[in-house]
Amino acid sequence: MPPAVRPTYGSLPGLLALLLLVLAGAGPAAAAERPVVELSASQAGTGGSVTVGGSGWRPRALLTLLVCGQAEPKRGVTGGTNSCANADGRAVTTDAEGRFRRELPVVEPPVPCPCVVHVATVTGAGAEADAALQVAGHAVEPLPADASGGRLSLLADTRLRGSGGLLTWFGSPPARTLVVTVGNVGTSPVRDPVFQVGTSHGVFAPEWQDQRWRGTIRPGGKARVELPVELASGAHGDYTVTLKYGGKVLAEHPWGVGRPWGVTLFWVLALLVVPAALFRAALAVVDRVHPRRPGHAARPARRVRLPAARRSAAAPWFAPEADRSEARRP
Repeated sequence: MPPAVRPTYGSLPGLLALLLLVLAGAGPAAAAERPVVELSASQAGTGGSVTVGGSGWRPRALLTLLVCGQAEPKRGVTGGTNSCANADGRAVTTDAEGRFRRELPVVEPPVPCPCVVHVATVTGAGAEADAALQVAGHAVEPLPADASGGRLSLLADTRLRGSGGLLTWFGSPPARTLVVTVGNVGTSPVRDPVFQVGTSHGVFAPEWQDQRWRGTIRPGGKARVELPVELASGAHGDYTVTLKYGGKVLAEHPWGVGRPWGVTLFWVLALLVVPAALFRAALAVVDRVHPRRPGHAARPARRVRLPAARRSAAAPWFAPEADRSEARRP
């Protein structure tokens, strides 16, 4: 019988080191996973549809699917969501593994192709990805040359400057100033960059607005950028302000907007004052139609007293007995 082979303690550190290397190799691979978008067909005509699938997204995340023009997967949507067919977009929620599958109608975007199917998160941490799509019969124009090698990156946390006032308390549009510090990590200056500022409420997609910042950011330099942000009149609740540049999300910042209680107070007073005024007006109309007569109130009846002689003459039966006997004589 061969002797039993016992593991030496010297081999244990080697096994542990090998296990750590395997885990270390798996960790970066998992962390490096990025959102992916795949299409069932790379070309489709208007009126048709394509099936959009994806993986590597955040679990239970709400996504928007759009057909956008003047875009490439490498450069993103150069014109922002204004280059997309927003009215014909679709929404989808990823599963527990960050996957999704959704049918998307093919429509012509408002700008020429090259076109992509643009997928982006609606809430939470920003993420987006594109897949090339040829829209048959739609005009095609080359993308503008990327003459600038400058690329902007966020260097500091964002903040919203400003506060509400009396007018906001009565329903005036809430307004703030988005303050960010960006740096040019590219090789050429960035002149008068155009940012996209979006505001979203709840699960709704952001409403984007292009804003140009005047100035030049040289390679390796940084700049403090201030952009105005304004909501609709009477807006209240939890909002999210998103900043994009070159089709990429640079920052997101929450914004809690208080309820305009002045409007509520106004309606409460209106409900109290208006009925009282109507009641007084109704009384005035009644008084005008049916005026009160002077001395209309009932007065006690007056007793008429007759003189004694007239009482006896008019009513002899009230006279004494002797008088009545004399009255009977002929």
